[in-house]
Amino acid sequence: MSSLTSICVYCGSSPGARPDYVEACKPLGKEMASRDITLVYGGAHVGVMGAIAESVLSHGGKVIGVIPEALVKLEVAHRGLTELHIVDDMHQRKAMMAELSDGFIALPGGLGTLEELFEMLTWSQLGFHGKPVGVMNVANYYSSLLSFLDQGVSEGFMKQAHRDLLLSDSVATGLLEQMTSYTPKVTSKLPDE
Repeated sequence: MSSLTSICVYCGSSPGARPDYVEACKPLGKEMASRDITLVYGGAHVGVMGAIAESVLSHGGKVIGVIPEALVKLEVAHRGLTELHIVDDMHQRKAMMAELSDGFIALPGGLGTLEELFEMLTWSQLGFHGKPVGVMNVANYYSSLLSFLDQGVSEGFMKQAHRDLLLSDSVATGLLEQMTSYTPKVTSKLPDE
């Protein structure tokens, strides 16, 4: 069982093309706050990032933002957070976010979101951490990605056990339940002999 006191949410600094992406932040933020789960995220007040922070805060939850100094003006740092850490670079940002978090969720986002998601998933595969990693599949945003990962298994590039490390649900409560009941599985990265 996973003890979740903080979850890092990776997501876009853009709101995306559908209102569903920002709307999905409302139930997730409310659920996190009601479970006393601190949000750790990229520190901006715009796009999906801003929406998840506002949802957690509006429901009385705690929010920790981590943003590189170079992006403070570009991403418009959120100044109303419980804590805002301004760091030197992206490496420090990602390391601090990972250190402060008991689990990881990707909401819809772009290349940065995907890069962060896959780094945490790879670290899980390699046994660097045993924290749950999931995607909230809002409006089927991640359906093609999930199918692609299934193809990676069928084509022999990853084990089913490693594919299964990525949790997914389209509903906040469902994903949080999966993450809360997650038990780390130790599986060798090496090919079967």
